[in-house]
Amino acid sequence: MSVSSKAGSNGKPNGRRYYDCSKCPAYCCAIYELVDVAREDIERLAQHFGVDFETAQRRFTKIDQKTRVLRRKADPVLGQACKFLDLETRRCTVYEARPQTCRSYPPTTRCALYDLLRFERRLHDDETALPLVQITFYRR
Repeated sequence: MSVSSKAGSNGKPNGRRYYDCSKCPAYCCAIYELVDVAREDIERLAQHFGVDFETAQRRFTKIDQKTRVLRRKADPVLGQACKFLDLETRRCTVYEARPQTCRSYPPTTRCALYDLLRFERRLHDDETALPLVQITFYRR
């Protein structure tokens, strides 16, 4: 379990968290097909990579049904993932510059994806078990 005692400037609750991202295959970076990005997110990425806003916007985002979202790439484990996920370590390559959506996930002290992972691994008595998860949102 991960424990945090810092004040939650990222919108997350203070205190104990009941998940450990280091033991997860980065579900949150893969199963969410659309990760919205705001101008501030693109500016942060531009600064991180030392490029101008327009270059960062073109390289790292795209428009999906009138919404600007992060680009994705092929992932041998979960099919598709965030452009910034390191496919070997399963960690974010732009952690300090990641979008606000990523910074505030999960918004509670529990992560349902981590809970699912732990449940399945215990159920099958297999620490390598990897339940496949897909979440699709339909916009109206």
